[in-house]
Amino acid sequence: MRNFLLLGLTIALLGVQEIKAQEHRFDPPWNTPPESALNFTVPGIDNIPDLYGDIENPQLTVFFAGNQFMVVDDLLASFKQEYPQYERIFVETLPPGILAKQIKGGSITIGNLRITHKPDIYTASKRAINEMADYFSHTQVYCYNNICLMVPKGNPANISTLNDLGNDKVRISMPNPQWEGIGEQIKASYRKAGGEQLVKKIMEDKVNDGSTYLTKIHHRESPMRVLYGQADAAPVWASEVVYQKLIGHPVEGITIPDAQNTTATYVAAKLKNAPHMQAADDFLKFMDSPTAKRIYKKYGFTVD
Repeated sequence: MRNFLLLGLTIALLGVQEIKAQEHRFDPPWNTPPESALNFTVPGIDNIPDLYGDIENPQLTVFFAGNQFMVVDDLLASFKQEYPQYERIFVETLPPGILAKQIKGGSITIGNLRITHKPDIYTASKRAINEMADYFSHTQVYCYNNICLMVPKGNPANISTLNDLGNDKVRISMPNPQWEGIGEQIKASYRKAGGEQLVKKIMEDKVNDGSTYLTKIHHRESPMRVLYGQADAAPVWASEVVYQKLIGHPVEGITIPDAQNTTATYVAAKLKNAPHMQAADDFLKFMDSPTAKRIYKKYGFTVD
């Protein structure tokens, strides 16, 4: 009897462990982490997916618009291959509005970590770069992106158009326009599809009743909310659906017609006070190379 009880307890504990593992099965980081003597990433607790590489004495610091997190592995590996003198690179992929505040204020705190690095390169939408033009000594366009809808595999809510998002029962994961550039562009698409009535429905009425969830960091939260069954649809960049499917996550993309869509133009900018001027120049040159363009195309961006 005692052995039977012990066996039952063991099975129950294993079941609890399996449930807890399932709770975090889609959690980032989704990229391949750097090699280290010890990897201590704890899902849901100690996990910083938007800080990459070597934070101590970097030879190059890049602040990337957050939705480009998926290119970082390939991009940095190829850059280091072409420019082997740069071994220590630090990258942030936070929302561009947050990165802009960090640049202007000079620091950011995440959890208990305070970061005071000045970036050499900042990438964001053309509009965001233009708003901070006085900070930069050089800018260049390097890729483009369009909006689509991310839905769970099988599309259980039968979403087919932007107007479907106005349905009271449809749960939306929506980028907050206050600090995510895509937010205003999505609102523009809502306006094209259903006028101010649709904008108000999604951005006011449904926010108030909880069926529209405003994200703080959409390139992490929106895929996770879709994958964990907390959202029926999420307006995202097309590249984000491409990436989630590439890594085997069960999502689908719903195309938005050109007449209702928005194309984002991404610009790389060199800071006037870049701590590593030559490294910044070399990285900008690399971003204009066929190698970098192939990497961006792989993940669903357009480069022409």
